[in-house]
Amino acid sequence: MGDAEQAVIKIAQGLGAVDPAQWDACANPVGEVFNPFLSHAFLYALEESGSATRRTGWMPYHLLFEDAQGELAGCMPMYLKGHSRGEYVFDHGWADAFERAGGSYYPKLQVSVPFTPATGPRLLTKPGAGRAAAEDQLIAAALEVARRTNVSSLHFTFLPERQWKLMGERGFLQRNDQQFHWLNHDYKTFDDFLADLSSRKRKMIRKEREKAMENGISVEWVTGKDLTEAHWDAFYEFYMDTGQRKWGSPYLTREFFSLINERMPNDTLLIMAKRDGRMIAGALNFIGSEVLFGRNWGAIEHHPFLHFECCYYQAIDFAIAKGLKRVEAGAQGEHKLARGYLPAKTFSAHWIENEGFSAAVADYLSRERQHLEHDMEVLSTYSPFRHNAEAETQEDEF
Repeated sequence: MGDAEQAVIKIAQGLGAVDPAQWDACANPVGEVFNPFLSHAFLYALEESGSATRRTGWMPYHLLFEDAQGELAGCMPMYLKGHSRGEYVFDHGWADAFERAGGSYYPKLQVSVPFTPATGPRLLTKPGAGRAAAEDQLIAAALEVARRTNVSSLHFTFLPERQWKLMGERGFLQRNDQQFHWLNHDYKTFDDFLADLSSRKRKMIRKEREKAMENGISVEWVTGKDLTEAHWDAFYEFYMDTGQRKWGSPYLTREFFSLINERMPNDTLLIMAKRDGRMIAGALNFIGSEVLFGRNWGAIEHHPFLHFECCYYQAIDFAIAKGLKRVEAGAQGEHKLARGYLPAKTFSAHWIENEGFSAAVADYLSRERQHLEHDMEVLSTYSPFRHNAEAETQEDEF
């Protein structure tokens, strides 16, 4: 794959074999939006900790595009997978249908960040005149790898819209879903944000925040050098308790949290709740240059509205304090709408080798997109923001 005298495409079965500086020069170029999940530190921590490995069904198969000097001009985080867990773009129904028809859906290739439903580039390239060509090279190489490895399919999940459109132009099937994001309209305080909400929603949120802090509960932000192994011991206990009740087998190992604490503490935020001096609940967030990404929540004591306080309201407080543009609070959750998190479309692109099955999925995706558009229109009528409520009041008054 590739001309040895010009550019070369390689597969790295682990980020330990990739120079961190070269990877990061493509994943998070200086002067561009920083996404912590694409960093070498984050992705390698998943591998080194045993969280995303061949044993867990996430075999690293990272695509590297080297220029004539042997420097990385592009790359992508890619995995050979034997299941569809930990992806948050659900294709279990496709797998069942394909296997009922006599096919083998697994293994497949997945271009994504494991266990992380956060939008970010998947075609990672250095800035410059050759960037568009490098993206095309990566797409073509990924398709060639898929064909050579005889996988059923190739999936790019949580793409930015521009790359999603590019994949569509290259023949990939296009899929949409939705999350709920909070947008910072240059707020200076949480009360500024509340002032934009309808009176009923303002009162609801204030009441929830008051209730959450009853029983002697306090909340603190912990990041950077203030993070200690004691914090991670406590958070891991929360994570395991909640994870085992929700899906039976949590994805992240204890070592993962130590590795990110060692390698990227300034990009990590724990929002920790205490009662009587003891840590009882917490929310893990990662800090981008523009976005606060909420990832995991856990608790060993359960108090009314404490989940909302730690995961949603404290995240808004932090974003306002740091001047961040957005809070992405993870996958799903229509209950977020009433708390100021609005519907936002997500994007994925898919290639399926079997032409007949690909056509059937394309038909399904067309109908699914129509349903999503309708659902988002309906949800927009339930926006908590004041302009909707005022319009209704004015109509009543007139």
